[in-house]
Amino acid sequence: MSLFARDRAASGRPVRHQPAELLRTVEDLHDAAAHFGAPGGNAVVMTMGALHEGHASLIRAARERVGDKGFVVVTVFVNPLQFGAGEDLDRYPRTLEADLEVAFDAGASAVFAPSVDEVYPGGEPQVRITAGPMGELLEGASRPGHFDGMLTVVAKLLHLTAPDLAFFGQKDAQQLALIRRMARDLNFPVEIVGVPTVREDDGLALSSRNRFLSADERRTALALSGALFAARDRLAAQEALRARAEALPGAQNRGENRAEALSRLGEARAAADAHAVAQAAEGRGAEAVRAAARAVLDDASRAEPRLVLDYLALVDPADFTEIADDHDGEAILAVAARVGATRLIDNIPLHLGATMSTMFGATQ
Repeated sequence: MSLFARDRAASGRPVRHQPAELLRTVEDLHDAAAHFGAPGGNAVVMTMGALHEGHASLIRAARERVGDKGFVVVTVFVNPLQFGAGEDLDRYPRTLEADLEVAFDAGASAVFAPSVDEVYPGGEPQVRITAGPMGELLEGASRPGHFDGMLTVVAKLLHLTAPDLAFFGQKDAQQLALIRRMARDLNFPVEIVGVPTVREDDGLALSSRNRFLSADERRTALALSGALFAARDRLAAQEALRARAEALPGAQNRGENRAEALSRLGEARAAADAHAVAQAAEGRGAEAVRAAARAVLDDASRAEPRLVLDYLALVDPADFTEIADDHDGEAILAVAARVGATRLIDNIPLHLGATMSTMFGATQ
């Protein structure tokens, strides 16, 4: 008998506190939500288990939004539909006992950890969600069918948990964008909330797959976050140069371009990097952003063990297509690579244009 069932049986009526229990069936999930949920105060955090501090940050964000009386359910389900041939379905870590501790310590009301048969009774579903054109880019190109499987299970879990709010990490930026698009296109009555990436002290984005890295592989893997930080810093430097050039007295009256103005000012960095300054002067930082990131990744490709790059892309958050060099506005710099047998992804949001602001809210 579950904790929730015991509480109810003892008094003959629902006990109004958080059940903090493990739910295995859809019936138990609906039972708990009916007695502990509240209109406007139901949240879900979807995971595949092997919970870490990144997942805990999602759960804490959900708890903060719905308050002490809200109902926060964490789903733990390794979804076979989103693993392709040769991928790590069997290798994916299953650590339910540890997951329960992480979830409840972070503020979960319940953990829904169903079997595959419970989620897909009668076998894999014949009707599935299709990710569309965005689902064929980047991660979709590297992992065909992945996003169709992901959206199918997310749609199903949204129906089963019926939340007002659903929380997902920005580390999986393309996944987050697709879930938001699905919710909008198919009229799901739920607010999709993105939570900033959580990083370890050395900058590596938290991932369940990090545990597969040896010490040497981890050192090489730091190139992913290092490339993103280098690109962010390069963009910030460009914008600082542009701001200083713009502020030079009389520069505009003389018809002097910003690169010339900075050289006249005696900026050593401008003189050493005239092309980057010229790009900054014209409001185009995309090329320099890509180059700064690629330089770090190229170095890692020659390391031992080496990094094998899958993609580096500077994309429009709306559709994940590559941005033009004269793009003005929000962008996401995304990277995916293999180190040894482990495939890792990372990204950073940026703003390119007349006013630079990184939206990078993660712990470095």
